Amino acid sequence: MELVDATREAFRLLLSGDGTLWTIVWISLRVSLFALLIATPPAVALGFFLAVASFPGRRACVIALQSLLSFPTVVVGLILFLLLTRQGPLGSLQILYTQEAMIAGQAVIAFPVLAAFALSAVQGADLRVRETALALGASRTQASWTTLVEVRFAVVVGVLSGFGRVISEVGCAMMVGGNIAGITRNIPTAISLETSKGDFEQGIALGVVLMVFAIGANLALAWAQGRGGLD
Repeated sequence: MELVDATREAFRLLLSGDGTLWTIVWISLRVSLFALLIATPPAVALGFFLAVASFPGRRACVIALQSLLSFPTVVVGLILFLLLTRQGPLGSLQILYTQEAMIAGQAVIAFPVLAAFALSAVQGADLRVRETALALGASRTQASWTTLVEVRFAVVVGVLSGFGRVISEVGCAMMVGGNIAGITRNIPTAISLETSKGDFEQGIALGVVLMVFAIGANLALAWAQGRGGLD
């Protein structure tokens, strides 16, 4: 099939509400959003702690966190596979080749991205914000929350970057999800499979959906910044 024909068929699939295609999109969206929901609170807390705390080994922790940004996702998948396989220490959970395993993998992948953005955002914040809050009688928790509110848009950028990283990730999803049709087949694994079979129209259609997600996330960020008076 020629490229023009494949592209035309891809848009026909998108507009016709093809059940198989939109099931794949829904699985991707569900898994990625749940992974971010799980990873964001502890990641932001860790980033904040590393930014404001002073303790022996802090620099080593920061370097380790930054190193995890480039950690191969397929290795994350391999480690989780070994943990979740029937003979592994977490085999009793019986979640290998399920969406729950994919959520766990994507949460691990997103964690360093979110923590690194939070760390950078808090380090770049005006220190007087937290100091003023403490001077006015706020508790440490309240002062910390004030600082996070001040850098909320940088944290949102981190969340969007984490979303972009996990929703387009294929190695870990393939390892722990198994690419099972209707259950764990998400956009990246479906694109890989269908392209290898020569079914380019579905691959193109799913690629278009990924680009729409990326553009939509950036538009949402721009809107939020405008609402915050930063436009």
